[in-house]
Order: sequence, then structure tokens, then C-alpha cells
Amino acid sequence: MTPPEEPQYPGAPPPPQYPQDPPQYPQYPQEPPHYPQTPQYPQEPPHYPQAPHYPQEPPHYPQAPPEYPQSPPPQYPQHPTPPPHVPPQAPPAPGTHQPPPQQPPPPPPQSEPPSQPPPHPHELPFQQRRVVLADHQRGADATALSRLLLYVPNFLCSLLVVTLLALFLGGIGLILVILWLVSGALVFHRPTESVIARHFLRLRYPTPDERARLEPVWHEVSTRAGVVSRNYELWIEDSDHLNAVAAAGHIVGVTRFAVQRLPNGQLAAVLAHELGHHIGGHSWSSLLGYWYALPGRVAWRLLRGAASAVRRASGCLACFGVGILLIAFGGLAMATVQTLYGLPLLILVMPYALAAVGRRAELRADQQAAALGFAPMLVEVLGQLHQAETAAAQATPTAQPTGAAGPPRQESLSRLLASHPDYHTRLHHLQPYLQPRG
Repeated sequence: MTPPEEPQYPGAPPPPQYPQDPPQYPQYPQEPPHYPQTPQYPQEPPHYPQAPHYPQEPPHYPQAPPEYPQSPPPQYPQHPTPPPHVPPQAPPAPGTHQPPPQQPPPPPPQSEPPSQPPPHPHELPFQQRRVVLADHQRGADATALSRLLLYVPNFLCSLLVVTLLALFLGGIGLILVILWLVSGALVFHRPTESVIARHFLRLRYPTPDERARLEPVWHEVSTRAGVVSRNYELWIEDSDHLNAVAAAGHIVGVTRFAVQRLPNGQLAAVLAHELGHHIGGHSWSSLLGYWYALPGRVAWRLLRGAASAVRRASGCLACFGVGILLIAFGGLAMATVQTLYGLPLLILVMPYALAAVGRRAELRADQQAAALGFAPMLVEVLGQLHQAETAAAQATPTAQPTGAAGPPRQESLSRLLASHPDYHTRLHHLQPYLQPRG
């Protein structure tokens, strides 16, 4: 079937004639073009000229710099000071008296600066030398052991009191006895020591100025003794008197007067004396014995109070009450003596024995401080204490007749109960350390 012919419009141009064959495109070569190859370089690197060889040892230059001639600086002429201008005076009239010329007043004398007082001979420059008298921080010498043995009767009486109290309390009483026996270890417990220092010994921590004054002296003392200074705590007592204390296992206390008034050599002697109590075990043994004797002392005071109350009562009731109290107390005492083989009878002489041991402990602490090199300083401190005690004894009204000179005589009984030896006894024991060593 033939397609219909397009209509022919009048005056229309003829349609364009399109080529029957497709266009002819240029023919490219089938093989890729040949590119030039990479040039071949020599495998060995080029040889460069080597660096010149310099001598390894540096040249020797003169070590000392050259000395230049020292010439004094040139002296420049100083401008002369012009004389003061004096106005011309008219010549005196004839027949008038001319007063003599007035001399200028002498310059006032220059005030000399106030002379400083010479330093105290015991204000020493410490050398931090080590003597090492003891290799242990705390111990128990013969004095400490004797004190513990003397406290045995007091301990037994206290144990009896605690046991009787435990019998009334039943099952809780046994726990009470065990706690009381174990409580002695609190002597070395630092928080407990702080409570003892604050509330019983009335001590406080040192201020920054007091600590700056104490620590170098304490470090010198501990270094000479061969102990660690950090194992002990320094405390201050607000007192205007010369005193010091060593308590429990770590407490070393001095008064404010000692810190502010004593030169460092005398302060070191005081601290060395208290350190001697710690090294010998005097401080902890004393506190331990006092703690275990406390229940017996409390029971004794209660009995004395009850006896005083009964004695103040009226006639017949007083006699009846005193009789009952004596029978009860006598029976308890006889039972205790028979049970403990008479040891409680030693309580009657215990105060005198403990005082004698305390005096011996003071002498041992003096020897400890003297062996560290503080014997002359300690003698001066003891002299100050002796003068203060003598002045206090003279100011205290006594039964001496009027006009008697000197301190009152101590009775023999009071001497036996004294906790510290007298001044002359301590000086006698320090004499070997005061002699010059050949």
C-alpha cells in the first residue's frame, strides 16, 4: 500500500532535499600512538666532595684572663666651697666700746645608738649533732618497772571493787570488767591523749609563733637523743611559771613562760628532761598505774564520805551507824587480806614508796638531759625553780616565830612524800656531767 501523497498547496516552496547516505566520519588509526620512554639515569649517586677534616681537640687557650693594669680613677678637681658672705661693718666711732665677736655655737653632740644587751650565754647555735643514747622511742627502765610493781596492790583493790559492782549488775558486769581491763591500752591512743591533755592537764596547741620557737629546739633535742621528733606532740600550758610535763605516750608540755623567757639552751634542757621521762617509760607507767588504781581510790573516798556523814549524825544513831560501818568495813578488809595473802596491807606504805620511785625517775631524767650536753643549762633552770620555791615559801604564812630567816623547814614526813628531789640532791647527781672532760 502506498502512502498518500501530501497535499500540494499553491505557491508553497518545494520541500528540502536531504542526503540519502549517512555522513562520512574520519577514520582514526587502530593502534595507540607511541610515547617516548623514560630516560635511564645512572644507578650510583654522584660523588660529592667530602667535608674538610678539622682537628678534634680544641685549641688550648689560656685559662686565666689577662691581667690588665689597674689604674686608680682620675681625681677630678673639686670646686672649693666659697666662704660664707659676711657683710662689711662700718668702723666703730671713736670712744665707743666694741663687743667681742660672737663665736658660733658648738654643734650638738650626736646621740649614739642604744647598745644592744649582750646575748645570753645559753642562747646557743645548735649543730644538729647526733649522740644516740637510746635506739628505742619508749621503753621501761628499772624505775618504770618498780612503779608498775608498786601499783599491784592498788590494782587488786580496784579489781575487787569492779568485781563486786559486776556481781550486782549480772551479765553486763562481766563485760564491764573486761572493758575496764582492756581500757589501759588507751594510754597510747592519740585521740585519747588529746582529751587527757586538754581536759585534765589543761594544755593547748602552740600558736604559730610558739611553734616556730619550739620546733628547732625540739628537733635539736630529738636529734641528739636519736629519736624521731614526730613521734611526740608539743603542747603549751598557759602559765607564768617555769614548768613542764611528760604524760601518756606522746605528750610533751611546757609553760608559756618557758617558751617566751628561757634562752634556747635552757629550753632545750627542759625538753630533754621530759624526753628522758618518755624514753625511760616513766610517763606511761605512771598514767597506767593511776588509771588501774582509780576504782579503788573512788571506793575509798566514798567510804570516807559515808563515815563523815555518819559521824555528823546525832548521838545514838551516830554510834550505831559507826559500829555497823566499822564491822562491815573490817570484815571486808579481813576477807580481802586473807584472800590476797596480805598484799592490800601494802597500801598503807604505798604513797611513800611511790614518792621515792618518783624522785628516782626525776634523777634519771636529769641524767638523760645532762648526757645530751645540757647539764650547765639544766643547773640554771633548777636554780630558777629553787629560787621561785624559796620565795613562795617565804611569802606563805607559817607557824615559825617572828624574825626567823630563810624558808621553813620541811618535816621529815613531807620530805618522804615529795615527788621531786630537793635542789641540792639534784645538783649532787649532776656534778659528774659538769666536770671538764680530759
